[in-house]
Amino acid sequence: MIGLISATAAGATARDRLATAWPGRVRVYEGPVREAVERAFAECDQLVCFLATGATVRLLAPLLADKASDPGVVCVDEGGRFAVSLLGGHGGGANALAAEVADALGCTPVVTTATDAVGVPGLDTLGLPVEGAVAAVSRAVLDGSPVALRADGVWPLPALPPNVSPAAEGPAALHLTDRLLELGPEEAVLRPKSLVVGVGASKGAPVDEVLGLVEDALRDAGLSLLSVAELATVDAKSEEPGIVGAASRLGVPLTTYSAQELSRIEVPNPSDAPLDAVGTPSVAEAAALAGGGELLVPKRKSSPQGRAAMATCAVVRRAPRGRLAVVGLGPGARDLLTPRAKDELRRASVLVGLDQYVDQIRDLLRPGTTVLESGLGAEEERARTAVAEARKGHAVALIGSGDAGVYAMASPALAEAADDIEVVGVPGVTAALAAAAILGAPLGHDHVSISLSDLHTPWEVIERRVRAAAEADIVVTFYNPRSRGRDWQLPKALGILAEHRAPHTPVGVVRNASRPDESSRLTTLGVLDPATVDMMTVVTVGNTATREIAGRMVTPRGYRWQTATAGEAQ
Repeated sequence: MIGLISATAAGATARDRLATAWPGRVRVYEGPVREAVERAFAECDQLVCFLATGATVRLLAPLLADKASDPGVVCVDEGGRFAVSLLGGHGGGANALAAEVADALGCTPVVTTATDAVGVPGLDTLGLPVEGAVAAVSRAVLDGSPVALRADGVWPLPALPPNVSPAAEGPAALHLTDRLLELGPEEAVLRPKSLVVGVGASKGAPVDEVLGLVEDALRDAGLSLLSVAELATVDAKSEEPGIVGAASRLGVPLTTYSAQELSRIEVPNPSDAPLDAVGTPSVAEAAALAGGGELLVPKRKSSPQGRAAMATCAVVRRAPRGRLAVVGLGPGARDLLTPRAKDELRRASVLVGLDQYVDQIRDLLRPGTTVLESGLGAEEERARTAVAEARKGHAVALIGSGDAGVYAMASPALAEAADDIEVVGVPGVTAALAAAAILGAPLGHDHVSISLSDLHTPWEVIERRVRAAAEADIVVTFYNPRSRGRDWQLPKALGILAEHRAPHTPVGVVRNASRPDESSRLTTLGVLDPATVDMMTVVTVGNTATREIAGRMVTPRGYRWQTATAGEAQ
């Protein structure tokens, strides 16, 4: 919950605008300002104070505990010009909140955190728990000093600056491991979520016994509790209080498997006891191994005093799993690149793409990002490269224009990918949609996109699809309509449509939609000269109901009330 506090009428106006924009996310605190701040600080995850920063600092000072638990605080000035990340920029999420507030209120976000200011990811923003001399290592990263990267494996992290390297020599070091280490005064360790703890328990096993067993097993094996990704058990124990409580106190999910699934997994220490109780010869070891990995701690029993053990556990290390984000860049204009796409570009350590698309977004990449670019015609090779890099454990962004799933890179990439990597799709604004917005509302009813390029699809198939769309009276958008070596397909397609639509049917022609040299015109099926069209053009042909209205191309939606209104007008 986000607490909102104001002291003046102008502040209250801005506060109420934010409350209206974020229903369910915020709580308004009324009354004396000091008391409102104190209550909000104790009750909320984040605060937005419509107060001067100096006043806010004085109000917050007595309440501060530590950066791990204090809420993030953003200040908005009296004039509503700036949203200032004041406290808890990373841990409290104030930097991100400042950007959200600025977007909602139309003001400028102000972030002074050093790493954010220079485009370097903070160690506490990498999505992994971090321990040790975080401030000292962060300072070395920012100063450009050598920071030795000592990683047990490749994990899908954002790009780190070039001075953070396995080859770096110096006192500063950043470790990436689930192993317990003795750290020096300039060393920090990131804890990957690499460990799965399988747990079995008798009915009524105390949560302290289950949790104590897990903690002891990890400590004795030299493994960090912070690297536990999940607890795992059999379905029959999915609601066992001791297991559920242990997962809750560790802050990790509880994953369950059927006894049938677990019984098929080979384990070193099967037993008749769980077979009789829940139908599988192993719970702890089998549940830990169910997702694959290396067994580090075989089945181990708890050792309570004065009675029999009620809990077992086993620990498995899973291999790093790379991440592939297939990102649509939109039609070209920067303001049509989605926020999610920007986030994925900055999350990547490896970028793969067509050289001209890479140039469009190169300035958004973090320092240290590996860029693998190639020219036209290498789509399948780019897809293979992106998947291969993800399989190495990297965070990869594979970019394409428009929406990456529409005549772009998602299809060849997903044809190469298997379930050994995580795949994320990031939608983008397509050329068809960008062109439609320029033309008016040509896609107001059923519509279809058809590529006229026969490079990968035989013309016989394309022609059959064009004919089906023509007969069904569907609005058609043609991609790849014409090139120097392929000039007859568009006239042929238009001829097929003309068999079912009148010569006065509106046709929209848009070239380089949303780019600086954008051009568009509205013509008709009978007048359009295919020679004026090229590969950078999108051609949209209306259906029999499409009309030109005030210079815009409009396809009626066909609502009954529209039909009734039209009838009355006649």
